[in-house]
Amino acid sequence: MGAPNDTATAERSETDRGGSRSPSCCPLYHEAVELVGRRWTGAILRVLMEGALRFSEIAQAVPELSDRLLSERMKELERRGMVQRRVISGPPLRVEYSLSEMGRELEPALSELQRWANRWLGERRTSARL
Repeated sequence: MGAPNDTATAERSETDRGGSRSPSCCPLYHEAVELVGRRWTGAILRVLMEGALRFSEIAQAVPELSDRLLSERMKELERRGMVQRRVISGPPLRVEYSLSEMGRELEPALSELQRWANRWLGERRTSARL
């Protein structure tokens, strides 16, 4: 059996009793924003866009992030299917993290968010210093 028709559900939820359409938030959109918007998750994903990294390399790339929270986020991203964990045998045993296909498909959205941040947030910081 396939997934429920989210479009039809959303359209029904947008129609109020008077028959006019009112805006509503798509539950899948909300879930995606909450997932990517969790503290440090966006930064981790952005760093992994550059390629596979070991835990310590991710920690170095996002220095404000504690090891405990990084570990928690990596487990969550792996559980959600956005990150793949690969154990490399041999002395020393190494673990490497990379984006799955699902995670890589976020690249256009995260790159656009980076462009937006550079334009609007960078501009605000410069203005605040003057």
